[in-house]
Amino acid sequence: MLAERYVTDIKEAAHAASLPDAVIDVQNLVKIYSGGIEALKGISFCVREGEFFGFLGPNGAGKSTTIKILITLLARTGGTARILGYDVERDCNQVRRSIGYAAQEASPDDELTTRQNLDIMGNLYHMDGMSIKYRTEELLELMDLQDVARRSVGTLSGGLRKRLDLALALIHRPRVLFLDEPTTGLDPQSRAGLWHYLARLNKQEKLTIFLTTHYMEEVDKLCDRLAIVDHGQIIAEGSPSTLKAKLGGNLITLSFHDGEHAAEQQARSAQAILAQRAFVQNTTINQANHSLVLVVANGPEVVPLVVRALDDAQIAVAGLSLSSPSLDDVFLQYTGTRIRQEDPVPHTPASGSWWRRRT
Repeated sequence: MLAERYVTDIKEAAHAASLPDAVIDVQNLVKIYSGGIEALKGISFCVREGEFFGFLGPNGAGKSTTIKILITLLARTGGTARILGYDVERDCNQVRRSIGYAAQEASPDDELTTRQNLDIMGNLYHMDGMSIKYRTEELLELMDLQDVARRSVGTLSGGLRKRLDLALALIHRPRVLFLDEPTTGLDPQSRAGLWHYLARLNKQEKLTIFLTTHYMEEVDKLCDRLAIVDHGQIIAEGSPSTLKAKLGGNLITLSFHDGEHAAEQQARSAQAILAQRAFVQNTTINQANHSLVLVVANGPEVVPLVVRALDDAQIAVAGLSLSSPSLDDVFLQYTGTRIRQEDPVPHTPASGSWWRRRT
């Protein structure tokens, strides 16, 4: 069963997190806010050196709480969290020197030039003048910002500002880069462009990257491994290809006629019938639209069998679609809902102001 495989995966992940070579090592992390709100419910995971690790989930799942604890912005309630062997609370200064952070909103000073922003950030890290100059030139080239080095940041497009924000987070040569929803607010073209630079950073800088996002295609495109989080718990972990492969060959999505209660009843009736058929591996009702999703080994062969079974039961189908599994389907199988990508994104501290408060 899918649920049994999930439990096995999480046990294996928890074991891996105890390895001494883990760059990010989180064990049984708990965060309870005032009023008893439990944001994190004992999550465990590890990230190895050089990995591009995705932390995927809807808004309110616990992503931002996790990253704030890891970058020393928020105290944990229980459990442990270590970066490069340093405890994020006891060894917070060592952690801050070892990591970079870029938030949802780009933080450069609009009145300064691109180069001046990098110079100031280098000084905040107490780098010497020659190191700042060399590293600035290196980052301008790496992020293709040479042509705007003398332009004031206020004149730059959103995509260029995001690239500068990444450069600012890298000025001190961190070993781990934390990115909190870095492409939120960008148009599709700018988002795809930023993906290119993130992949380049991972390879050329040999950076370990921890990315929080609610964009499925982002982790599918960039990440070596990911953890899917919902309601403060990790519900699945693995590589994108492995998680999708566990769902089987194809997905059949059935929709039913209008009327919320009628559609829900028809979906449940169809599920009761099809769940007993040998050609159906798993069934899930999407609670958002009351469609029924079937996991099957060979979709083209199974579709006629599904239609015939529902016809015999006199259950009318409004629509049927056949697809290969996606990460959104993985999330649906574990939770019964899809990630709501249209939700508003809460504000988080910008990277520049975060470091200024702690230097």
